[in-house]
Order: sequence, then C-alpha cells, then structure tokens
Amino acid sequence: MTRLLDQTYAVARRRFLDAASTAGAEVTSFPHPVSGRGGEELAIDVAVLGSADATDVLLFVSGTHGVEGYAGSALQSWWLDECPGHGPESLRVVLLHAFNPVGFSWVRRVNEDNVDVNRNFVDWADVPGNMGYGDIADLLVPAIWDDETQQMTTAALMEVAGEVGLGRFQEIVSGGQYDHPTGIFHGGSGPVWSNRWMHEHLAEIVGGAQRLGVVDLHTGLGPWSHGELISHHAKGDPGYQRGTDWWGEVRSMHDGESVSAALSGDWLGALDGLLPDVEVTSAALEFGTVDVFSVLQSLRADAWLHAYGDPTGDDASAIRAQVRASFADDDPAWLEALIERFSAVAGEALQALSRSTR
Repeated sequence: MTRLLDQTYAVARRRFLDAASTAGAEVTSFPHPVSGRGGEELAIDVAVLGSADATDVLLFVSGTHGVEGYAGSALQSWWLDECPGHGPESLRVVLLHAFNPVGFSWVRRVNEDNVDVNRNFVDWADVPGNMGYGDIADLLVPAIWDDETQQMTTAALMEVAGEVGLGRFQEIVSGGQYDHPTGIFHGGSGPVWSNRWMHEHLAEIVGGAQRLGVVDLHTGLGPWSHGELISHHAKGDPGYQRGTDWWGEVRSMHDGESVSAALSGDWLGALDGLLPDVEVTSAALEFGTVDVFSVLQSLRADAWLHAYGDPTGDDASAIRAQVRASFADDDPAWLEALIERFSAVAGEALQALSRSTR
C-alpha cells in the first residue's frame, strides 16, 4: 500500500494514535494550552513500548519544527505499524509526537510565539549574540511583501551572501537570533511551552534509562530525500564518536561538514544537562526537500504573514502551501525514500542498544 503524508495535524495525530493503540503502546497525551488552526485540540502525544525499568531507551521525536512534523509523524506511524517487537525486551522505545504542535497545525516551522523551538534551549543568563542578523533583519522580513519588495530585498540579501560567503550567510540567518521577535530563526526571550514541557517530563518518559538513543526528525536541508545524520557534538567529542559507532557517517554541525549551520539553543545539545546521569547518543535526521533558496523564501513569507499580514486572510493559504512544499513533499516516492532511510537508522540504533544489553 502506498503511503502518503497527511494533510492536517488532526489527521496525522489520529493516524499516530491509532497506530500506537494497534501496536499495544502505552500513550500519554499532554494538551497544549491553545487550540489549532481549525479549533482542534493540540498536544504532545507520547507512545511507549517496553518496560519503564528498561535501562536502554530509544526516543524518536517529530515536529520540533512544526511543519516538519508531517514527515516525522508519517515515519513514526510507519514504525508503529511495521516494527514493534524488534529488539530485546529489555529495550524501551518512546515516540514523542508533535513536540511543537502549534507549528504543526498552522503549517509553520515556529511555535505560537514565532519562536524556533530548536533555538530556545539556551542559557538565559547568557544569551548568544548574533550581530550579523540585525544588519539584515529588515531585508529578511520586510513590512511589505509585494513583488517589487521581494525582488529588491532578495537581491540585497544575495549581495550580502556574496560578500560574506554562503557558509557565513547561512550561519547568520539560521544559527539563531534573540533580538528580533518577528524575524526568522528567533530563539525567543525565555523558555517556551515546549521547552518547559521537556524540562518537566523528559526524565519520566525515558524512565530508568542508563543509555538513551535519540533521533530527532527534520526536513528542509540537503538533497531531495537524502537523510543526513547531524550531531550537535564536535568531532572528537565522546557523543560524536558514539554516533559514528552506531550509524557510521555522522556529520557535525560545528565543523563545516553538515548541511546545517552551527546552532544556538538546539534541544539535543541540552540533553546532557537534562539527563546528567544518562549516556546519550543523539542525532538529528535531516531529509532534503527543495533548494535552500526556496526554503528561505517560504520562511520569509511566513514570517511576514504572521508579523504584518493576516494569517486567516487571502494571502494565507498560498503562503502555507509554499511553506508545506518546502518541508513536506507530497510525492509518494519522497516518503518511500524517507521510510527506507529511517528504517535503516532506527534499526542501527536498536542494534547498538541491543549490544549494550548483552
């Protein structure tokens, strides 16, 4: 049977919950305080297979960047349909569905506060600076989004990229910024709801883990359908080495080898602090969609819509479609390729954790 991406958060959530029930998973739902775009209930749903006393735990996360949850949810539901029972009984598998449910519902990468959840896990007593972003903030998200302004600001941004180099330009734009709340890749001004939820509930959902594997599912960077494993560790760090032992090729976002720039406030980078007594091996699994220019343009349009436009008005549906096309390819062949790659990554993680139980 050909699998397709779901078209709404509500449908994707129902598919995930039904798959979890059929698989015999224990499900706990944590409602979000706001409703979705269609008035639907929003929640982080956690499905668990295996004993709470398991010392080896594998965690799959979808929807850190809301719209990217369409692919992540589909992969989680596929896993629940096809893979429960794989691995030893001493292993616990946890599937965290829709870490950022508001963005998922609204087809946005960011949350209810226009915050990139994966830039929000910083030390709020020492917030990172990004002076370069301020120089181009008004070009990235202008107050007007007509054809003339788009052409003018895009040309100006390309000129900046030519001056500083594409790598530095990506770092400035996407590495995280904390001074422009209506901009893109904004990390916020304090811990957002998803961040607070993670601090409160992560320890309980991983139970008695001594070794924890984490795969955070993302889309939007890299060649079409290619799944790159990205480490928040630098080469030579123990976490990076464990990742290469598990999966082979893992790319560090700090050493210029990844499709991702080095990030401030990514949640995987906070895990050692959240779980100080647990050996964590983690990676973001990033699947490519369209070219990076198209992705950037969709994010600029979305930020303009929510800062200066009307998210329920005439422009909204076209911009949401533009964002979805940048992060969720509805071609069945794309999802088929993602499933094949995810299956391999999940299987390698299960094998690595299985080895640790012998």
